[in-house]
Amino acid sequence: MIRSMLYATDLGVYAPFVMQHALALARTFEAQLYVIHAVEPMGQFAESLLQSYLDEQTLERLHSQGVNTVMANIEQRVLESFRDELGEDADLAVIKAVRVRQGDPAQVILEQAQRLAVDLLIFGSHAEGAGVDVPIGRTAVRLLQLSPVPVYMVPLAQHLGRRKG
Repeated sequence: MIRSMLYATDLGVYAPFVMQHALALARTFEAQLYVIHAVEPMGQFAESLLQSYLDEQTLERLHSQGVNTVMANIEQRVLESFRDELGEDADLAVIKAVRVRQGDPAQVILEQAQRLAVDLLIFGSHAEGAGVDVPIGRTAVRLLQLSPVPVYMVPLAQHLGRRKG
């Protein structure tokens, strides 16, 4: 029985298409829907650049307070975009929570799936930047290999091809 689902989004161009699949499944199973977006950590170059311009105390404050503020702002923007897209539709009530976490996308998604004890994981097959010649994205491959629960992967290859043409 599917009572709860986790929709992993990259917030890219195709996110609304994958979201429609997630909402349809949630309606069909009368399940709660959680949404997760993973923000990759700052790269080494950006980190070293900040270290060269900021003192240690300011850098530590930026990491502790700044990152949390950015994550909260992203969560709020995601919720607002869902409201704009769905309006006051009953689908919005299906969404139990939206979370934004920093870290490796596949690891963040898998941790949330386990922590929330969801019954199904939903995601798209590609990130926005993937080309038509890439059959499946790196994160999607890792989720397929490592997910402790069944997955529902929305293929985006046909949409990627249409968009480019």
